[in-house]
Amino acid sequence: MNIALVTYEPVGKYTGAGVEQEDALLTNQLKSCGHRVTAEIWSDPAVDWRSYEVVVLKSPWDYFDRITEFYAWLDTLERLAVRVLNPVATVRWNSDKKYLLDMQAAGVRIVPTHWLPRGSRFVPETLFAELQTEQLIVKPAVSGGAKNTFSLRPVEAATRTSELDTLLAEEDFLAQPFLTQIQTEGEWSFIYLGGKFSHCVLKTPKLGDFRVQHYLGGGVELRPAPAHLLRTADDIVARFAQGCLYARVDGVEVEGDFLLMELELIEPFLYLDADKKAPQRYEEALRSLI
Repeated sequence: MNIALVTYEPVGKYTGAGVEQEDALLTNQLKSCGHRVTAEIWSDPAVDWRSYEVVVLKSPWDYFDRITEFYAWLDTLERLAVRVLNPVATVRWNSDKKYLLDMQAAGVRIVPTHWLPRGSRFVPETLFAELQTEQLIVKPAVSGGAKNTFSLRPVEAATRTSELDTLLAEEDFLAQPFLTQIQTEGEWSFIYLGGKFSHCVLKTPKLGDFRVQHYLGGGVELRPAPAHLLRTADDIVARFAQGCLYARVDGVEVEGDFLLMELELIEPFLYLDADKKAPQRYEEALRSLI
């Protein structure tokens, strides 16, 4: 196949995150199987997307900083009838964390969430009471890479209220209770390729932090998938990631149950280097979909 592997500009911004290394690993795997692979920046107006058999959204990591432009680009791909993986409609739905409301309405257990619409005010006293927590996590509805993500105790929340009101004037946010299980037990990521479970990792924050991203100092360890958690992840992917080349289900175990934190269907890091057979599974999933 002639494949466009979609990336971002400027390439190199997330080198510490391993984005380029994973893209290179995947590119080498696809080329070794006879495919033609070209890295294309999604925002480059000179790209002829119709010249490719399939456009794979691998690492458009700046989409959330340019969301209006990104939506316009998705509209263009639809108009050109380009084959996109993951599907455009799914990507558009997944770009705003309000998708969690849809999943919750369908019976998926998510981390308790209070939505803060654009133009509203940040009232920490109300949030601490409603979410029954002593520590809040507040983040944008359209975001990635822990951008503008706050971990707030009551005293800190009071001092950051003005800053959050300013941010809320520009975009939607959400507030969730901090789950201590993230620090004590870690956050699970289940990776699926072509709708089939591939591998999973357990992510843990560095000492004193709440963010599990490996490029922020978090730890990542390949682990066997706990059967009771995998069943929930399987169900989520079967219902909400149909026709997807890749999916990552992030969540935490609380009292034996899996609470969903994110369903990543746009540009997730897939930890392809954690399992040596994962790149092969990726290529097989791509061939089976096309």
